[in-house]
Amino acid sequence: MTLTATRVAKHISGVLTRSFSTTRVAAGQLTVRDALNSALDEEMERDEGVFLMGEEVAQYDGAYKVSRGLWKKYGDKRVIDTPITESGFAGIAVGAAMGGLRPVCEFMTFNFSMQAIDHVINSASKTFYMSAGLIHVPIVFRGPNGAAAGVGAQHSQCFGAWYSHCPGLKVVSPYSSEDAKGLLKAAIRDSDPVVVLENEIMYGTAFDVSDEVLSKDFVIPIGKAKIERPGHHITLVAHSRAVLLALEAAKALAGEGVECEVINLRSLRPLDEGAIVNSVMKTRNLVTVEQGWPQCGIGAEICARIVESPAFHYLESPVIRVTGVDVPMPYAKSLEAACIPQQHDVVKAVKKVLKIIK
Repeated sequence: MTLTATRVAKHISGVLTRSFSTTRVAAGQLTVRDALNSALDEEMERDEGVFLMGEEVAQYDGAYKVSRGLWKKYGDKRVIDTPITESGFAGIAVGAAMGGLRPVCEFMTFNFSMQAIDHVINSASKTFYMSAGLIHVPIVFRGPNGAAAGVGAQHSQCFGAWYSHCPGLKVVSPYSSEDAKGLLKAAIRDSDPVVVLENEIMYGTAFDVSDEVLSKDFVIPIGKAKIERPGHHITLVAHSRAVLLALEAAKALAGEGVECEVINLRSLRPLDEGAIVNSVMKTRNLVTVEQGWPQCGIGAEICARIVESPAFHYLESPVIRVTGVDVPMPYAKSLEAACIPQQHDVVKAVKKVLKIIK
């Protein structure tokens, strides 16, 4: 099947069934999709240099309805539909950023960003350094990342480790609606390239939000983690949808008398090493949780940072990583579930670290 045919098939089998939000949101709640939409709207209203470009972002309102209503409000010059050519429109966006605009470049999925990785890495991330600080590239690359549902190996992988490996980029990985809005607004305002790794499965999830989050002035500083649940027996560190997994496991373990401290990384580069180190020095135990592959993953980086930090001498047990299975994502639903960490995997890892089980 050709690349174009694959994408058409994905639209028919996946996008049309998952992109429309039918969630009934209660007062004081906001879906991740709507949080991203409001962040884009507020920043486009605030700065005329901000514009959005990507496949189906305009008349169709985005493949996942994140850009719903923006084309009608801002028109063709600010919300630009592109052909299926990531290398082409990513290159145009990088050039526009070098020229002083603030493009938001949407990839229908970060799997397709591999077509444009030369522009992301060799052009966007390195130009500030190679120009001796004379040329900023204020661009945002955003879209769904990580394991989706029933879309096979070429559409279900996490690029957190890929992009956070590269100097010159900032990489954020939001979990909640609060994260999504605050981090995207911060990314758009940043003077340097930022990769925003969203999660397709989380788009329709509604979270309770405060009036502060709903404010147009709400921004989350890039590089600051959040303690989602305080605890004193063990630290669980996660990002994106894996935070939900860690919270579910923490709730189950609390019923057995184990209090987990759950850290939502929010930012993968820069990594809030201080938050992790301080938590580990308090709990003396650590489990990392992610949906990506184990080798050279985010959990592996955290393990290395802990070994090199004062927290290493506080550890009472070796660190355990809970990750996706080290294989390309299968298409079959049962095998897909077996390849992605589940709540019981986190619970088992915690009990192993605390020597509750052997």
